[in-house]
Amino acid sequence: MKTIRGDKMKRMLILLTVMSMASLSFLTVATFASDEVFHGGDVLYSNPVKAVLFSHKTHVEDMGFECDSCHDSLFAMASLAAEGNADFNMAGLYAGKYCGGCHNGKMAFASDTQCARCHVGVKGYNEITGEGEKKSDH
Repeated sequence: MKTIRGDKMKRMLILLTVMSMASLSFLTVATFASDEVFHGGDVLYSNPVKAVLFSHKTHVEDMGFECDSCHDSLFAMASLAAEGNADFNMAGLYAGKYCGGCHNGKMAFASDTQCARCHVGVKGYNEITGEGEKKSDH
């Protein structure tokens, strides 16, 4: 009887070990998959002008900022919500709102210098979104 019980225990232990390893592998894969975009991804603003590209990766991964560095003080958590605000423009930035909260020439490059670092323009917008590529020859 002991050998049968011992064999069952060994099988049960092996099964539990295999299941634990499978669960750990799944959790590891899920963690790596979510880490790829844990920072929010890129945001392409197209209002009031086309277009400004904001990189969460640059600010979160490369610079080390936490989400609450900008959210909810400078930006709402909802992507592109700022576009609906009347003061989401260069004057607002110069007044220290939105990107201007940091891009003031002291903490980061001033929002009135190096325009092409953020503004990708219509050509950049079309390239990023694929718009303008499907024009007919007629």
